[in-house]
Amino acid sequence: MAPTVIPIEGLTLGAVVTDVDLANLDEPAWRAVEEAFLTHAALVFPGQHLSDADQVAFGKRFGEIEVLREGQEGVQISNQKPDGSVMKPDEFRFKALRGNEGWHLDSTYMPLAAKAGLLSALVVPPEGGETELADMRAGYDALDEVTKVRIEDLSAYHSLYASQAKIGYTVETGTAYGYHDKGAPLRPLVKIHPVTGRKVLCIGRHTYRIPGMEDDEALALLDDLLERAAQPPRVYTHEWTVGDLLIWDNRCVLHRARPYDFSEARVLQATRIAGDPASELAPTGRDDRASGFNPSSVNR
Repeated sequence: MAPTVIPIEGLTLGAVVTDVDLANLDEPAWRAVEEAFLTHAALVFPGQHLSDADQVAFGKRFGEIEVLREGQEGVQISNQKPDGSVMKPDEFRFKALRGNEGWHLDSTYMPLAAKAGLLSALVVPPEGGETELADMRAGYDALDEVTKVRIEDLSAYHSLYASQAKIGYTVETGTAYGYHDKGAPLRPLVKIHPVTGRKVLCIGRHTYRIPGMEDDEALALLDDLLERAAQPPRVYTHEWTVGDLLIWDNRCVLHRARPYDFSEARVLQATRIAGDPASELAPTGRDDRASGFNPSSVNR
């Protein structure tokens, strides 16, 4: 049986895919999933209950895994410690989770940005904790022509140091993945999707500086673009059920976590797909918040 792909009604992105077992995906089913991914930019697979190994194997259908923690192809995004207790506000991982509540693209702060992201739900809180996605293909299309002309040839630097600083956190170089001395990647505000050819906005919380523009003006422009782009009908809110799997095209879809009561556990299994250097590799410039500057074309 071929997978059933049902577009999410009223939105510019997203589809729900059923009648498929991602742990036992044959070639015809994979081709249907891949086509749906490129068409809808985000796919929901209810009730899959994948193991970490099966989720990684499915992710590898899309490309190489981006290793976020040494020796691990999949990681947990969780406020729960191994002993079952939850993290406190002064702990590093808590601060990272709070950062995830801002709209962002994965790994644009690394030399090589990600191609796709996968999340599946292991533990969900009683309220909140949804994952939201925003379509930057339609976000670009919705801009007025004056704005499109203004931003056509502009680029912005991306930095995880800068995005965490925006919410009051200072992080030392080497603390975790993303806090590096490879420099801040410079990426165009308007990029061309390498497969579909559509123009998309490359924005989000990691952007912080535009060459040739005063920082205040740059931040105002970046905030305005984000505010205008991440609006209905371009936003999908996924209310998690244990066993769901969500995948999105990081080349054209922003995502964020929604707030929840941090005294309740929330555990998601994450897999990140590395981008193709032909389209996702960016030059870097010195990041003033890093301890040094050692340019590199690799993430590790």
